[in-house]
Amino acid sequence: MIDAELAAALARVALANVEREYPRRVDYLLDAPGEIPSPRACHPAFYGSYDWHSAVHMHWLLARLLRLQPALERQVAPVLERHLSAGAMQKELAFFRGPGGTTFERPYGWAWLLELQAELLRLGRWSQAVAPLALELADRLANYLKNSPYPVRSGAHANTAFACVLGLDYARASGHAPLVREIESTARRWYLGDRDYPVFYEPSADDFLSPGLVEALLLKRILPPGEFSAWYGALLASGFGPLAHPPQGVDHADAKQSHLDGLCLSRAWCFAGLGYPELARTHLSAGMPHVGGGDYVGEHWLASFAMLALSAEAQRTP
Repeated sequence: MIDAELAAALARVALANVEREYPRRVDYLLDAPGEIPSPRACHPAFYGSYDWHSAVHMHWLLARLLRLQPALERQVAPVLERHLSAGAMQKELAFFRGPGGTTFERPYGWAWLLELQAELLRLGRWSQAVAPLALELADRLANYLKNSPYPVRSGAHANTAFACVLGLDYARASGHAPLVREIESTARRWYLGDRDYPVFYEPSADDFLSPGLVEALLLKRILPPGEFSAWYGALLASGFGPLAHPPQGVDHADAKQSHLDGLCLSRAWCFAGLGYPELARTHLSAGMPHVGGGDYVGEHWLASFAMLALSAEAQRTP
């Protein structure tokens, strides 16, 4: 459950992040010599939180908190009002349509922007301003899926199953039927033949997602129950193995090892969605101590993944 005290604590983390311009990781494609513009110049909405995608999902966190805890209106709404203005979002869209934006944040950042828009649609606020960028990235995601012969099974940003889960949530919330169809058909093409998932290969030191569990969560959301049960039984025929045990990092101030804290939280989200509440709670308990008050390498993003796990029922689509 997300009580008022926890919601306020998560809001404080997110608010501090979305307006913190530096340190900033810059990842632009330059097609000519020239001065690299500041993050705020390119991204007047999403200039904080170390990188673009983290800024996007910290705004998603604020929107979800506001929907679940309306008492946060005074703290949260003014920031969302400023950052998600029509003018700011038009500049964000212009960046994506420029020379440096063609593959920028594909597919992870795209998917989080779509998930933000899904939440704004549920909240009933700011979605109109965000809609042009969401439609642009929805079309890009559909084309990317259609033209990709294979999935990306990494446990980090490039993972295609995670992008499809978030993209599907947006597509269903917004009524974007072509994206629903593309995600469903591509997921079947990529994953329906999977068997005997190698659970003992997880985790790698870079993982903040479980490739096996997030794939299973995606298929649960698109397959009829009977078909999913048969597929899932073949996928994890040998059981969860090490997936049942939270990973343990040694240095939580190391940017890559902090991924393992996120892996605890994203596994909790997956286990909740797959119907294993005890495993979800075990992983959530392991990840939550690192969400706030730690090094910025974790604090700029972990709270969003905590919210995915904590509000798994709200995240679940019809």
